[in-house]
Amino acid sequence: MPCSITWLAKPGPTNSEPARAMRLELTPETLLQAYRMGVFPMAESRESAELYWFDPVARGILPLNGMHLSRSLRRRLRNAPYRVTLDADFTGVIRGCAERDSTWINAEITALFCALHARGHAHSLELWDGAELVGGIYGLAQGGLFAGESMFSRRRDASKLALAYLVTHLARCGFVLFDTQYLTEHLASLGGIEISRTAYRTRLARALKADASIHRHALPSAQDVLQFNTQTS
Repeated sequence: MPCSITWLAKPGPTNSEPARAMRLELTPETLLQAYRMGVFPMAESRESAELYWFDPVARGILPLNGMHLSRSLRRRLRNAPYRVTLDADFTGVIRGCAERDSTWINAEITALFCALHARGHAHSLELWDGAELVGGIYGLAQGGLFAGESMFSRRRDASKLALAYLVTHLARCGFVLFDTQYLTEHLASLGGIEISRTAYRTRLARALKADASIHRHALPSAQDVLQFNTQTS
């Protein structure tokens, strides 16, 4: 079912520039087109019925030439007994990401991304401790673009480990742009950077033409992740 979205002149996060007010029906197809244009929707809260478009002046990205892994995180990669899967529990991951007290993932966002997952456009990477889902990340793939939406942890550093596995996997599968939307202190510590809107648009156009597939290769092992990503103190 299509969802109703409002495009409003609303302040939003730092460096965002929402546009004029209008109403439209947001379907999975229009959401894909929006990401190809460089804009994305967010809600104010889990309970909010309104979605807003955002087009940051400064865009966060995570370079796919390797994350910065601290020594402690590298030790955790070697020793953590987690099983890693791709697209094994997309609904569980997006629900895990929406569990936080403060979240922009409302029912409409959840429904739209679950629909995109069913059509092969949205993907999740999961970390398991036995039968328990303990961390994960989800996002949208088009061409060589992966738009990372959110991640969560139920164990220490589980989201960081999931991100390290995903970055390694995307690079091996031909992806060239990992969009994080905004640059947080957490992402900056892992190697994330901020680029201008113009620079992002240039990279986006190139990425959409890239020949990439998230199913091109099997998921990397912990040793593969350690070898691919850079070590930092």
